[in-house]
Amino acid sequence: MLDIKNSIERLQWNTEHHFLHIQAQHEFMRALAIQFELGYTDFRVIQMTLQMGTSQHSDILKRFTSAYEQIYQYEYAFVAGGLEGFNEQFGNQMTAYEKAEKEMLAVLAEVQALDQADQ
Repeated sequence: MLDIKNSIERLQWNTEHHFLHIQAQHEFMRALAIQFELGYTDFRVIQMTLQMGTSQHSDILKRFTSAYEQIYQYEYAFVAGGLEGFNEQFGNQMTAYEKAEKEMLAVLAEVQALDQADQ
């Protein structure tokens, strides 16, 4: 496996901190948009690494991709429309967003364990 330690750590940080920022109803910050864009790059690096792995990685690849797609919709709404845009689209779905955040962090922990085992 490629060295994806930093990509995993950054995506974990983004997932947790972006959720907490939005949950606390903090206003849009340009830094979050930049982190969102860089997070997509980290997602693709991890995804590509899992795709290059053995067939044993196919289940975690599917779950990782699905978990990211769930998180992406919430973060994109915030990045594209700020707090107001997020609240219009997902303001009444914070429980679902939190569930998606926890799932993403759990799958990233599995990817991290797999990465550490392969090193």
